[in-house]
Amino acid sequence: MRNFTFYLAGFLILFLTQVYGQETFESRAKNIAFKIESVTKEEKLALKDEVEAVNIELEKNQITKEQADDKKAKLAEVRAKNIETRVGALQEELKNLVQEKVDGKIKEEDSTRRYTFTFPNMKISDKFKEGESRTTSQFVFAFGLNNLATNKAVANSDYRYWGSHFYEWGVTWNTRLLKNHNLLHAKYGLSLMYNNLRPTDNRSFVENGKYTNLEVSATHLEDSRFRNVYLVVPMHLEFDFSGKTQKDDKTIFRTHQSFRVGLGGYVGGNIKSKQILCYEDENGNDVRQKTKGDFNVNDFIYGASVYVGYQAVSLYAKYDLSPLFRHNVVDQNNVSLGLRFDFN
Repeated sequence: MRNFTFYLAGFLILFLTQVYGQETFESRAKNIAFKIESVTKEEKLALKDEVEAVNIELEKNQITKEQADDKKAKLAEVRAKNIETRVGALQEELKNLVQEKVDGKIKEEDSTRRYTFTFPNMKISDKFKEGESRTTSQFVFAFGLNNLATNKAVANSDYRYWGSHFYEWGVTWNTRLLKNHNLLHAKYGLSLMYNNLRPTDNRSFVENGKYTNLEVSATHLEDSRFRNVYLVVPMHLEFDFSGKTQKDDKTIFRTHQSFRVGLGGYVGGNIKSKQILCYEDENGNDVRQKTKGDFNVNDFIYGASVYVGYQAVSLYAKYDLSPLFRHNVVDQNNVSLGLRFDFN
C-alpha cells in the first residue's frame, strides 16, 4: 500500500504539471511535490538494490548473517538521512514559494482558461471565455494544531497542545454543480497530510508486539515527536456565496470571492511513520535519533472535515474516524484544527 501511493502521487502530479504549464504558482507547487515523491522513490529503489547485493554476499558465504544485518541497518540509515536532507530542502522551497505568493511576487494563474483534450495524442488546446470555467483548480495549504482524541475526548491529553501540529498541502478541483446557480460545488483533489504528536512527561512510543504504547523514557528527552504522513483524496460539498454578476447580458460566475463552507471528508493511506527523539548522551553529545517503521499504525485513513472561511482563507477542522493504531485496546483518533488557504 505505501509503495503504491508513491507511484500514484508521482503520476498524478506529473500529469497535472504537464497540463497546467511551468510558470504559475500552482504548477511550480505541483512540480515540487513531484520532486519530493521522486526523491523518496529513488532512494528506496537504491536501498533495495543495495540490500539485494548484501543478500547475494550472504548466500555466497562471503559475510556472516550478523555482518549482513549490520550492513543493511547502516545502508537504511544512510538512505533515510538522504531522504530527510533532500526532502527537507524541497519543503523549504515550497515554504518560500508560499511566501512569494502571499507577498504578491508570483503572477496569478489565468482562471478563465479552459482546457480540452484530444486523444490519443493528449494535445491541449486553450479556449477563453468570460468568467470562470465550470471547473477551476486551487493549490491548498493548511496548518495548525494536532492531537489525539482518547475515548472521543481531547481533554487531559497525553500530548502537548501547542507543540503538536499538522501540515497539509495539495491540489483540488472545484466544479459548479448547477448550470445556472453558483451555490453548490463539488470540491475534490489530492493532498499530503503531515500529523505530528509531541508526548508529555518525557514519554515516547514503544512497540510491544502488535500493540504500541506510550512509555516513560529512561533517558531525559529534550524532544519527542511522532510523525505520520498520509496521501489522501479529500472530497467536500462546498457552499460558495460569491454569487453571480451580469455583463453585456451574460451571466458571469465567480468562486472564492465571498463566504464559503465545505462539508465532507477524506480517504487515503499512510506512506510514512517516524519517531524523532532528541537527548544528550552520557558523554554530553547531542543525539537526534530517528526511527522509521510500522509502529502498528493503520495503513488506511478516513475521516470527516469541515472548513468555514472568506475568499481564500478558512478555519479548518479534521477528525480521523479510523483509529491511529490498528490493535490498541483503547482507540485514539487524530483531530486537527487550523487555517486553510485555497489559492485559485
